[in-house]
Amino acid sequence: MLIRSRAPLRLGLAGGGTDVSPYCDEFGGAILNATIDYYAYAALEPLSNGTVEFVSADLGQSASYVAAPVLANDGHLDLFKAVYNHVVREYHEGKPLSLRMSTRVDVPAGSGLGSSSTLTVAMLAAYAEWLNLPLGEYELAHTAYVIERVEAGLEGGKQDQYAAAFGGFNFMEFGRNGHVLVNPLRIKGWVVSELEASLLLYFTGKSRASANIIQEQSRNVRDRNAPALDAMHAIKEEAFRMKECLLRGDLQNLRQVLRASWESKKRMARQIVNEQIEALYAHALEAGAYCAKISGAGGGGFMMFLVDPIHKDKVTAALREKHAGGTAYACHFTPGGVQVWRVP
Repeated sequence: MLIRSRAPLRLGLAGGGTDVSPYCDEFGGAILNATIDYYAYAALEPLSNGTVEFVSADLGQSASYVAAPVLANDGHLDLFKAVYNHVVREYHEGKPLSLRMSTRVDVPAGSGLGSSSTLTVAMLAAYAEWLNLPLGEYELAHTAYVIERVEAGLEGGKQDQYAAAFGGFNFMEFGRNGHVLVNPLRIKGWVVSELEASLLLYFTGKSRASANIIQEQSRNVRDRNAPALDAMHAIKEEAFRMKECLLRGDLQNLRQVLRASWESKKRMARQIVNEQIEALYAHALEAGAYCAKISGAGGGGFMMFLVDPIHKDKVTAALREKHAGGTAYACHFTPGGVQVWRVP
């Protein structure tokens, strides 16, 4: 028997960063994101030889351990171990499991599309299918958050796990005491089609570790850094504006919100932008792009541009002229979240 799962990556459209503690705990966060047709995949194969095997195909890494109640971190595929340890402790009475977990992600690590959180959701969903765990979307996302952020100690926010679990266009609110509310949005078909036709993803060729950026952002909140706090308040308000634009089909104002959101985001932390990102942004606008923003915490990874579909090739050519090491991606929005199935 083989259990497979896949969870979609997400694009943050507005509110990014307000889902990170301590901001969301003190002021409440608001996020609008949408999942796209790039995925994190997991395959779980039960074994009977008393070993635990982990394989990350896209990273070209693998590891094998004697099955135990707790697998110690050694800097090698520790996220795999964090998921295994949580499942064994919370759902298997501390009894070891013997299995092979293999994964692959469609985009490079550090892309800004929520890949590590999405991978955590995909792995957890495979375990849930195997062990018949009663985890709905909220429970699955919250558990993935606890595993990644609390137990594994990886810096980041809360939106990625919920996007991967629910899928589609969602307006998310993050409050005190870990309260999360996911509001699925019913976007008109022509609005989704126009966004897909206009959307250009460009990988800068530079993956980035988001931890330093997120730490600076959190520190700015704790230190009551007025410019950074004002920027985060503005970004939260832009999430509400983005929701209204999408529901009304007001694409002209939607572009204005994206432009304003980008200017606000740059004030949240110094490391969010750099010379290369600013140059790509300016070059794309000169070539005819409407607007752009960096995906995720910033510093590298994917940039998202909205472009007249007729001029998409022109903007892509301009980006490659400015930065030959980048890669353009087409994508479509996906309505569903994590999926899991059994292969006989």
